Amino acid sequence: MSKPSQQEALVYLMVILSASDRDMGDEELARIGAIVRTLPAFQGFAQSRTLAVAQDCQLLLQEEAGFAGVLDLIAETLSPELRETAYALAVDIAAADLDVKLEEDRVLQLVRERFDIERGTVLAIERAARIRHRRIA
Repeated sequence: MSKPSQQEALVYLMVILSASDRDMGDEELARIGAIVRTLPAFQGFAQSRTLAVAQDCQLLLQEEAGFAGVLDLIAETLSPELRETAYALAVDIAAADLDVKLEEDRVLQLVRERFDIERGTVLAIERAARIRHRRIA
């Protein structure tokens, strides 16, 4: 597996989360696009590359190392601070459709463990996502 750029690694993790329940819904795909378009972490990243990077991730997932290999690759690519950013983006993707499924929750758990994110940070990220994704009834 060739090492992705840090921005590509962030996209990889969002794709993994979106695909974890075997249903990459429109809400999640739109959220990935909005994140790539607007967040400072993606400054200088050509938004038009997002689909190609997502497809690269899907190909990597099909290789022998599979999910664990791609997750290791992402962790090796990102600094500890960007691992927190990656986790926050993954939580946002999971929360985009307001229904975090069991598969998504399991992937988030594996990411927390592999990225060694402190419990307080995890709780803060998850609470902020719940607050951001509330809908007005």
